[in-house]
Amino acid sequence: MANTVTLERQMTVNVYDILEEQLKGMGSRPSGVVFVHCKNMEQQPEAEVNEALERTCETEFQLWKDSKTSTIAVFLPGLTLNATHYQALLIKQELLERLGEADPRLTIAGFPEMGSPSRHMLKNMAESAKLSQSTDIQLYTKNETMTAPGKILIVDYDETTREFLRIRLSMQGYETFEAVDGLSAIELAKKINPDLILTELNLYGVSGLSFIHQIQSLELQIQPKVIVLTDQRVEDTISKCFEKGVDDYVTKPYSPVELDARIRRCFQSNAVS
Repeated sequence: MANTVTLERQMTVNVYDILEEQLKGMGSRPSGVVFVHCKNMEQQPEAEVNEALERTCETEFQLWKDSKTSTIAVFLPGLTLNATHYQALLIKQELLERLGEADPRLTIAGFPEMGSPSRHMLKNMAESAKLSQSTDIQLYTKNETMTAPGKILIVDYDETTREFLRIRLSMQGYETFEAVDGLSAIELAKKINPDLILTELNLYGVSGLSFIHQIQSLELQIQPKVIVLTDQRVEDTISKCFEKGVDDYVTKPYSPVELDARIRRCFQSNAVS
């Protein structure tokens, strides 16, 4: 069983001040935060969340309830974003099994990927969970990372893959465009000047590596970032992609929440450069 830490709920110190202090104390070490809100419950199920964590979490955790936002905050020191997402799935499953119509909404974030934590950021995370209209676990992103919705070009021959990415990315505020092959993607890129291209390597009309080279050679106002999404795991292929200048390489099957984080990092890099 994991080492568990739960604090007194009637606190004079603000939940977000404590959580901010805990996160900053982690330095560069990974940690996760989960906010839980059950839309159909007047009293939030603090005991059930705690019991779920005691059964499934293999590391120490801390938990608080914030009555002002009607949310439960969970601090997971040592967990990566991927592991935090998995833990959130277990919490959600437990609540659905035990509380039926609780309708849990969860928002997660990984640190230090999110940058320096602040009370304001954490309060926004809580509000995001409370106001979420989706039953999917949400990855929290700071609105200030982009001054305008980013443009993402999705290049994949598989219609189901394109549809999944389009829906998920659109829900996060990105402006999405689609192409079924490399040649049409190149023409579309000239017209829309995307901020980011998500591309499969197995493309019709032009090979994936040739497509990447041609994209990098286009005279665009802003050179797009490129993330490869593929089932090709050959080391030589991966090396050649990075030699061509791709920004990230993600193998299928992948964690959607991890892909969200990698996309966000690309946009943060654009904002800094």
